[in-house]
Amino acid sequence: MTEVRCREVQHFTSPWLWAFLLFIAGLAWWSAVQQLVLGIPFGNNPASDGGVVIIALIFGILFPLFFVVTHLTVEVRDDGIYYRFFPLHLGFRAIPWEEISRLEACTYRPFVEFGGWGIRWGGRNRRAYSTGGDRGVRVYLRDGQMVLLGSRDPEALVAAVNAEMR
Repeated sequence: MTEVRCREVQHFTSPWLWAFLLFIAGLAWWSAVQQLVLGIPFGNNPASDGGVVIIALIFGILFPLFFVVTHLTVEVRDDGIYYRFFPLHLGFRAIPWEEISRLEACTYRPFVEFGGWGIRWGGRNRRAYSTGGDRGVRVYLRDGQMVLLGSRDPEALVAAVNAEMR
């Protein structure tokens, strides 16, 4: 196992995202309470009781829980940059030093360049991993690909990489 020189863990923190998730979860739970507990069908064309239970479980528990546990971890180790977008990546992905041609701290436009946050593809040979904000580190690879790693402090991440690559 290689030694971790710098580590950053990021979670989804957007108030708008959490307001949306709470609204959806609240609506799912309200529909379940209204139909299953109060006995009043929810909506003009209500789902079956089993369907309401499934909807409440998915949108009232699993969907918000997914965003609670999802996080991006970026590590600078002595042999490269490692990143993991848990739970979508169960293990770390590595970018060895010899594959990096250059990197830079940047401010980017997540919606314009990549269509938002998360694991995103921004056209040919461009990927982004971010949980929010508009700052990150662009890692340019020798094969022409570019990986953007979202960061709350991209300058510190670049400094850690530069210290290791010397």
